[in-house]
Amino acid sequence: MPDPEIRKTLTLVEETFAEPFRPLPRPIRRAVALAVVANPFAGRYVEDLSELIETGALLGDRLGRLALAALGCAPEAVEGYGKAALVGEDGEMEHAAALLHPKLGAPLRALIGGGAALIPSAKGRGGPGRSFDLPLGHRHDAWSRAHFDAITVSLPDAPRAGEIVVAVALTDGGRPLPRVGGGPPKPPPAG
Repeated sequence: MPDPEIRKTLTLVEETFAEPFRPLPRPIRRAVALAVVANPFAGRYVEDLSELIETGALLGDRLGRLALAALGCAPEAVEGYGKAALVGEDGEMEHAAALLHPKLGAPLRALIGGGAALIPSAKGRGGPGRSFDLPLGHRHDAWSRAHFDAITVSLPDAPRAGEIVVAVALTDGGRPLPRVGGGPPKPPPAG
């Protein structure tokens, strides 16, 4: 399969040093890597979405590498992750699902040395400049409430009608100063 038609990528890093009223014991970093890709099925119904499924695998690796480099830590220091896609108006929500679900997660997990928990995800439809949320969760402990979070992103010129914006996020911590239920995350699975 040929590489997906990527118009642009963007990598963002958020580093939080303090919440109102209190500095953090250590900064919390979150990195997001986005790709604007052509939607080969825009404007028409196609039964077989395998092309987008394979594109998801390629983007899981490519965007994961960009996010990990931006996060600036060792793979084993990654605590959380998330993914999302925003489909342009000539696409279907199922196009986002094809990119995100069957194959994007395996190369992302391989890059960071595994992850026992599902990668939280979200899908939406909209035009250029629409903000969308990437849900975040702990990579090993799906019930680590300290890691239930989201990061909001947007691109001023994407997605165009025949495009999809795909995003992957990696974090080196949960929410700053978490105090709402749940203990520390469970350790990663042995092996």
